[in-house]
This record gives sequence, structure tokens and C-alpha cells, in this order.
Amino acid sequence: MSTTTATKPLGVGDAAPDFTLKTIGLSEVKLRDYRGRHVVILFYPLDWTPG
Repeated sequence: MSTTTATKPLGVGDAAPDFTLKTIGLSEVKLRDYRGRHVVILFYPLDWTPG
């Protein structure tokens, strides 16, 4: 049984779903903590990966 949920991609101007990430220091950062502010989410590939 799969635990993933089928979702559609976000469109421009759509609100992002709430999520929690761990920092390098293992503290948690929640998107909801930044509600009302502008947030930029950047996915940065590691330096040692090709491409």
C-alpha cells in the first residue's frame, strides 16, 4: 500500500501547502512560521553532483 497522495502541481500565485524541513543543525523550520511574509524556496543541487 502506498502512503503517497496524488497531487497536482502548483500554479503561479497558488498558496504552497504547509511543510516542515530540517536545517543542517537539525532544527525544524515550518512554512507556516513565515505566513504573511514573502518566501522564496530554492532547491540547490549539491556542488559535487553532475549537471
